[in-house]
Amino acid sequence: MVVVSADEMRALDQWTIAHGTPGNVLMERAGRGALAVLRPLLRGRRGPVLVVCGRGNNGGDGFVMARLLRRAGRRAEVWLTARPERLDGDAARMLRAWRQGGGPLHPLLDADDVRAFTTRLEKAAAVVDAIFGTGLHSVVREPAAGAIAAINAADVPVLAVDVASGLSSDTGQALGAAVRASATATFGQRKIGQCLYPGLLYGGAVTVVDIGIPDAALAAVAPRGTLLEAGAVARWLRVRPRDSHKGTFGHVVVLAGSRGKLGAALLAAEGVARAGAGLTTLVVPETLQPLAEGRVPEVMTRGLPDVEGAFAAAACAHVEAAVEGRAAVVCGPGLGLGDGARALVRRVLESTTAPVVLDADGLNAVAGSQVLHRRQAPTVATPHPGEMSRLAGIDTAAVQADRPGTARRFASETGVICILKGARTIVADPDGRLAICPTGNPGLASGGSGDVLAGVVGGLLAQGVPAFEAAALGAYVHGAAADAVAARQGEVGLLARDLLSEIPGAFAALGRAAP
Repeated sequence: MVVVSADEMRALDQWTIAHGTPGNVLMERAGRGALAVLRPLLRGRRGPVLVVCGRGNNGGDGFVMARLLRRAGRRAEVWLTARPERLDGDAARMLRAWRQGGGPLHPLLDADDVRAFTTRLEKAAAVVDAIFGTGLHSVVREPAAGAIAAINAADVPVLAVDVASGLSSDTGQALGAAVRASATATFGQRKIGQCLYPGLLYGGAVTVVDIGIPDAALAAVAPRGTLLEAGAVARWLRVRPRDSHKGTFGHVVVLAGSRGKLGAALLAAEGVARAGAGLTTLVVPETLQPLAEGRVPEVMTRGLPDVEGAFAAAACAHVEAAVEGRAAVVCGPGLGLGDGARALVRRVLESTTAPVVLDADGLNAVAGSQVLHRRQAPTVATPHPGEMSRLAGIDTAAVQADRPGTARRFASETGVICILKGARTIVADPDGRLAICPTGNPGLASGGSGDVLAGVVGGLLAQGVPAFEAAALGAYVHGAAADAVAARQGEVGLLARDLLSEIPGAFAALGRAAP
């Protein structure tokens, strides 16, 4: 499913207008379509519909709705958060049409107006939120903030027009205050912020209203965002020939583990195998090799020089031989942050031409360096927000405030595919593509789940899946496996190892969803 930023939606509107569809026609279509979404909220409810409008095009959509409601015999009141003379363009045109039809206009400009509005809410059948649209980028101020607080406090259904007012359509963050809608009628395409947390908590049930944006506009603007869906993701699955053998599906090397963190290495290695790689070799510090041997019977092991259970600098002399000719490398789970481990990560990135999945301590080892920028072969980084903050040089709160933007900037600057983990994991490509993963649940918020994901992505890379698609497919399957576990036993107590046995079934389900 295509999802768009505010700028992309604006470009789609502008292209459509420039190619023969007037803006007021789009506004009429938007108001009509939003009214169809509102009607189910009105069933069995008496009283007026309060349409709260701002000064921009979002308010214009609200005026259209109010006029159509009145024409249909339903009482509607318009409450305006701006002075009428400040409106212009199509919004001003729709306000004139409302007034010419005898529609009442109530000011919502100060504290007294907000009190009057609050009193009126007690008798309302529903509220239409048409205050701000996709163009909002600053913190909501009065009087809109007071109106939003009153709407949220009222026991009345709320329809948001295009985007819940106060919600960033690009990040999903509330800009100071945001309407909590029962439903949203969004126009043309779903917005990125509506697919992310906390935006998902503000919009209610989101319906995409067709306002006549043609396919040619989509082709010209070429939006770069998608919300992953099973049918689309299934196209990236590789057909497994009937006459295949181990070599058909690639050999993956997992460089991982240190004393106290061997479990991370084992989880990543089994993740590789569960994703369908033909062969997996787990490379660990040599004193840990006896402990790793046979723990996952299908995985081969190899030891490299270590110091007290962590890779030594001397391991670098052997790493090229360990990864030579392999289809993919997974580097970092449980690796530790000793000097030897850091040197090993850099050597891998600088010397191998195989695709590399860089996870956990592998990411911390390169934070602040330029080694990722210099790499030519495909690289997938799998940071959680804390690791992302170190890689990007910003604090974790800033990462979370703009997850799509952070992931996109990091991918663009480094040339690395970025899987920014979290609720609604984001996958960003250096070319600007962005994928939002809808699968997964809070049960994944436990140690080891990211190690499994790194292994799954490595296994897909070994089978020839291109790096961006491998990252997105891996994230989707990983989340689907977690959802299967949660459906069976709940989210609480979900362990990373529970995911492993569900991964083949998640791939099989995707195969059945293939078009």
